[in-house]
Amino acid sequence: MTVARFAAQHSEWRDPASVVAQWAEAGALDPALLEAHVSGPWWELLEAAGTTLLVTREYEHLVLALGAAGGLPRSSLLRLPHPSGIAVDRARGEVHIASTRNPNAIYTLRPAAGLLQRRDLEQPHDPGRPLLPVAVRFLPGSTYLHDLAMLDGTLHATATGSNVIIEQPLDGAARAVWWPASIEGPAGPDFSLNHLQLNGIAAGPTLEASFFTASAAAPGGPRPGDPAFPVDGRGVVFSGASRAPALHGLTRPHSPRFIAGQLWVDNSGYGTVCAAYGARAEPVARLPGWTRGLCEMGEYAIVGTSRVIPRFAAYAPGLDPAKCVCGLHAVEIATGRIAASLVWPAGNQIFAIEALPAALADGLPFRAPRGAEPPSAAERTLFYAWRP
Repeated sequence: MTVARFAAQHSEWRDPASVVAQWAEAGALDPALLEAHVSGPWWELLEAAGTTLLVTREYEHLVLALGAAGGLPRSSLLRLPHPSGIAVDRARGEVHIASTRNPNAIYTLRPAAGLLQRRDLEQPHDPGRPLLPVAVRFLPGSTYLHDLAMLDGTLHATATGSNVIIEQPLDGAARAVWWPASIEGPAGPDFSLNHLQLNGIAAGPTLEASFFTASAAAPGGPRPGDPAFPVDGRGVVFSGASRAPALHGLTRPHSPRFIAGQLWVDNSGYGTVCAAYGARAEPVARLPGWTRGLCEMGEYAIVGTSRVIPRFAAYAPGLDPAKCVCGLHAVEIATGRIAASLVWPAGNQIFAIEALPAALADGLPFRAPRGAEPPSAAERTLFYAWRP
């Protein structure tokens, strides 16, 4: 073996960002993707709420954490392959993030609680409480994970590729626990194709008290994902109790959530966020983009908007793609007023948004994008000696 070859091998896989994601280029990121424009008191709202917002930007393979302290914005990141749903397990102090490339994976993160007392660290820095990965589980690629949610203390996910909700216990295998009645036939439920684009979970205390979004109520004709799929008004919200639609007439609905005790849903194809009144979904606010991602933060709902993917422009009949932006918007729950926004001009697609107390975790492990630069000493120290 030549000296040069050994030196090259010795230098490989030294970047913690690459090791975490199992992706050699994970440490590199175009800085333009993080440049943001703010309108209104965006950072003031986050600091007043004592919140760290977690955001997945799926096609940029990017997870962001946003917050503020002492009047200063705080932003950090972690790169994962095509991150989608996020679930916060408040009882265990953990965060789960779905990664929807094959094989699908679920990453589990916990906040650091300082650094180990190491004699080879002369003056270790204070790392704060960043979320760090402690486990990853791989699932079959056909699962096609989308949303994640905690239900009755157990992690659940939309297995969109199979039209089912799966239960994923920490110490066991995934199993199907719920599906719409419409996929059942004489031979039983059809898990073999993505017929409905079952993609979102509004988590109640039980499956029966929960609701689930889909782009179609029943199989038939071109399937979701086919540009020829007739999208307008086909979307539904299924009732967990009846396994039948509770709301009709939506267009690519996403991110159902309980906001101030009421069922809300993003009506993506029209750029609105809606509230349910019985069997009706009424717009609360219209936003500048494909709405996806929704969470509650005090008096506000945080709603994500994305650009429209060009080949799916027909899926957004209520939007002008040229005017859509990638960003987050604080919508006043009581009035629907947009109080503040953060927009990434070079951003693309947001999938999920979740709020967690800043006292639990103040961000993610990487504070700035890197190009070809090596990891910083602080990053190396954090991954070398962090204490969960």
